[in-house]
Amino acid sequence: MIELRRELESGKPLAEHEKAYKKYFTIKTTPVRGTKATINEQAVAKAKRYFGFFSLISNETMDAITALEIYRNKDVVEKAFGNLKERLNMRRTLVSSEQSLDGKLFVEFIALIYLSYIKKKMQGGGLFGKYTMQGLLDKLDVIECFEEPGHALRVGEIMEKQKELFVAMDIRPPVSL
Repeated sequence: MIELRRELESGKPLAEHEKAYKKYFTIKTTPVRGTKATINEQAVAKAKRYFGFFSLISNETMDAITALEIYRNKDVVEKAFGNLKERLNMRRTLVSSEQSLDGKLFVEFIALIYLSYIKKKMQGGGLFGKYTMQGLLDKLDVIECFEEPGHALRVGEIMEKQKELFVAMDIRPPVSL
């Protein structure tokens, strides 16, 4: 910042720093006093908030972008365990046999695969700007399905907003069979 200010006040600004000058300084030029640069404290504070670095160490060779994506996706695993405990009711297994536990764990595993798929589709459809995963699932959770022996499966009414969510995730909305 000091160097940028010196450049401005010396009357020899560099073209490659023009963007930084506009962002971080208020510039006043008078014929008598010359150029005076006042620091934009708010812009500097905002930039300082994200100033710094961190490192990721891995035992695999990969480029920086891939490493960062993998690091950021660790949140998926943490949320998956949260979903297991909360949304999928795995806080207590409440089973009476090992076979029942195996079945419940299998169903939970399949549910996590679906949740990961939905998360990927939400990212692809840009839905995280408007919805949390929980919010989206709650919106779609009210769709009813009716099954009667000897009759075809029937899906209840699907609202227009729900259809839009399916389309945004590139998933065909359900219909009665």
